[in-house]
Amino acid sequence: MPKISTAWIAVLKASFVATVAMLGAAPSLAVEEDPWEGVNRVVFRFNDTVDTYSLKPLAQGYQKVTPGFLEDGIGNVFSNLGDVVVLTNDLLQGKVHDAGIDTSRILFNTTFGVLGFFDVATHMGLQKNDEDFGQTLGAWGLGSGPYVVLPLLGPSTVRDAVGRVPDSFLEPYPHMEHVPTRNVTRGFDLIDTRASLLSAEKMIRGDRYIFVRNAYLQNREFRTLDGQVEDDF
Repeated sequence: MPKISTAWIAVLKASFVATVAMLGAAPSLAVEEDPWEGVNRVVFRFNDTVDTYSLKPLAQGYQKVTPGFLEDGIGNVFSNLGDVVVLTNDLLQGKVHDAGIDTSRILFNTTFGVLGFFDVATHMGLQKNDEDFGQTLGAWGLGSGPYVVLPLLGPSTVRDAVGRVPDSFLEPYPHMEHVPTRNVTRGFDLIDTRASLLSAEKMIRGDRYIFVRNAYLQNREFRTLDGQVEDDF
């Protein structure tokens, strides 16, 4: 199962779920940040077709046969693995307090949470942070660059596309030498994440391309600035 597909679904999840309430803001700004819209739309249609005829049906079947508690637990396991990426970028940005929280999350969820199946850390008041190397580059002062839709990877910016590379080395998959185990684990990650989007995508209205683009750009700005987004009004 291609790793790039997993990354695509992850960014879609963040875009749809975290920013649906923000979509009305600054449409002209989004246009200025999308100088490659013509090509981006072609790639977007390709990605959407791949999803419609492969990923989405698999996710629907998975959700139908998987009990809710098991689906939640599987999602928690992959979220726990992702906390390693978050922790590393906490440190790169000098966020010592957040790094302490995320270290505790990994320790408690991996041990008391049975390898992350149960998110005991959240119930202890240790809320999950959200960092990646794209945000780290932004914190270091690098601009986002133009919006770009990558084949299979989906929505991105030039900065975020670069940021995917170091983050990928922090994922468990490159370090799994047993290929069948690696592929099965990656496949579960992909399908479980896609299943979590099934209800969120119902919120899409109008032009799907514009919706996803605006959601992605606003979500990334919000996350990079830690919620300190300037009011344009």
